[in-house]
Amino acid sequence: MSTTQSERLRELLEPLVASQGLDLEEIAVDSVGRRRVLSVVVDSDTGADLDRIADVSRALSAKLDETDAMGEGEYTLEVGTPGAERSLTQHRHYVRATDRLVRFQLHEGGELVARILAVDEDGLDLEVPGVKGRKATTRRLSFGDIDKARVQVEFNRKDTKSDKNDNQPENDNKTEEEEA
Repeated sequence: MSTTQSERLRELLEPLVASQGLDLEEIAVDSVGRRRVLSVVVDSDTGADLDRIADVSRALSAKLDETDAMGEGEYTLEVGTPGAERSLTQHRHYVRATDRLVRFQLHEGGELVARILAVDEDGLDLEVPGVKGRKATTRRLSFGDIDKARVQVEFNRKDTKSDKNDNQPENDNKTEEEEA
């Protein structure tokens, strides 16, 4: 998709998405055979359920039908939310990932897998899981130290609210890679 078309679509669709209480995260136009697919990714601090996705999809479809933003020819509109292993690229993404396990690629090299405890304007407070029976530690990470960050899918994660009354061992969390 050309930058001009991307910018034009963003300018057209972002106010509609915002009016539904959502953030426009991503727009992509891909060719699938002879058809084009317009993928729109939306999110909010409280998440986006199927009803909200359907509402914004109808609003976007109506707006696109009344304009020539997609040009001539057929296209399919797909509206969804970021995936479970979304990349974190903006401050609001980190805020939304609070209490989630994240894999960080660091500027200094190497990587860190840690749970986001808190987010402020300068960086993150993290809980780094203990290894081989050791207790978890906390660490401060500034945004400037981060090259890339991606939420990790966790299997067997216990609800932290009920953990306080649980006598089971901590750190039973495993990432998708550890399960394999």
